Amino acid sequence: MRMTNMLHFTENHRFCVYRDFSLSGLDYRMLSGIYQPMIGAFAIGVYQTLFQQVPGDRTGYSELEQQRKLFLALDLEPGERGRKLLIEQTSKLEAIGLLQTNRKYSPAADDYLYEYVLSQPLSPQEFFKNQHLVMLLHDKVGKYAVLSLREQFYSAEPEELQDPALQSEDLSVPFYDLFRLNTKSIDYELEQALHETAPARETARAIDVTTKAFHYSEIIQRFPRGTSRNRPFVENLRHNPDQMFEINKIARKYNLSLRETCRLLDEDGMFSEDGELQVDMLQYKANLYFRQDKEREQERERLFHKIAGIARTDDYAGVIEEKPVEMQYYLEVPPMFAGQCNQHQYNLIMRNEPYTKVLERFFPKGAVPKPVSDIFEKIDVNYRMPDEVMNVMIHHLHVYKESSWTKNYIDSVASNMMAKGVSTYEQAVAYIRDQTMKRAKRSAKPEGTLAPFPGKGRGARQQKPKIAIITDMPAAKPVSEEKLAEIRKLAREIDGKGT
Repeated sequence: MRMTNMLHFTENHRFCVYRDFSLSGLDYRMLSGIYQPMIGAFAIGVYQTLFQQVPGDRTGYSELEQQRKLFLALDLEPGERGRKLLIEQTSKLEAIGLLQTNRKYSPAADDYLYEYVLSQPLSPQEFFKNQHLVMLLHDKVGKYAVLSLREQFYSAEPEELQDPALQSEDLSVPFYDLFRLNTKSIDYELEQALHETAPARETARAIDVTTKAFHYSEIIQRFPRGTSRNRPFVENLRHNPDQMFEINKIARKYNLSLRETCRLLDEDGMFSEDGELQVDMLQYKANLYFRQDKEREQERERLFHKIAGIARTDDYAGVIEEKPVEMQYYLEVPPMFAGQCNQHQYNLIMRNEPYTKVLERFFPKGAVPKPVSDIFEKIDVNYRMPDEVMNVMIHHLHVYKESSWTKNYIDSVASNMMAKGVSTYEQAVAYIRDQTMKRAKRSAKPEGTLAPFPGKGRGARQQKPKIAIITDMPAAKPVSEEKLAEIRKLAREIDGKGT
């Protein structure tokens, strides 16, 4: 609670409490086991005191009363010291999302009054997806306590149900298989009356039980009159089921919450001047939301993986039983490790150490570049690739792609290994050997190279035999008449015609 003037927050000012939920046994356990270690027992006591201002069998608002009632219930002495203490505790509740405090000015009374809006504690699944809350709890109780608390709030699936051979069949009966509603006539007066008499702060349900979609009444409640520029266009959706269908289709496709859907509908350019919904614009913005949520979800998964993996990376060799490596699957020791370990030791390291430790060994002083570290973290968390397989992949990258540790290449190698079902050390070694043979065959016959002659050395190219050509022939001399007559005479003698 931000308060600059203590005279504006006293035990004499009036207050009211609003809540739209009740606390279950799981909620009380979350408050005592998860929230209390983060903000303390006194702050949780303030929360429960505010909760009890509204009758337990109702939701909505409490009566307007002086804050003196809170001071007495919390055993706070009236005065500046008690006010500061109450402000401090409510600030803790606000910071972790259990409380919202609103100050309202009343012109009639010329004074302030305070509205305390309570929020329901998060479920265990939702809490452990919130990065900031988990890190705060980690700072308060430590990493091992966080992991222990998470296990205490989750009942494991029976081992028999974990059998992958089990076949599941959904036997649930849809709503309209049992019930038939009169859809030919719509009672607009009833709809309007329900909307007008609904509590001003009634929390809209995320999904309608019959259509599994957002209803018009849920959307219009989030567009106040006079403050929302797109409210006139949203009001037209009431009589335009086609546009409501498009909105719900996009919301389901991109997993949008009601708040996110309404926020998009309130943006500029989402409706044309004549009130027509711009479906392409809505889908484009929804896709951006979806991609951002996926990135945040992957970041949270990597964070939880880091927290859970701390125990197994500390003194790893002393905790995990060492797995042997058969000699036929030995990897050659890279030159950078010559003198540091023999082949047997090198393969034991690659088989048994976590990939984070192995990756550090391949970079000077263990300084792994962040892009390389991030892509391997993604492969570990999102692909669920075993450490021993990742270690073989690191060896392969160092030996054959030493100057090409690029994100795209690493991801392509990992994707190919997963597609081929590589899940063990032996399979990984066999995979890289197969890739090495294919690479050798491709490099053995470069383009334009022909087979050598038999008996010639390797690398010789087939070629036609060279034929010597005489270029220094003497010029011809003319034949004399006497010589020519002699040649003719000789020719006649040979033919048998001589005299």
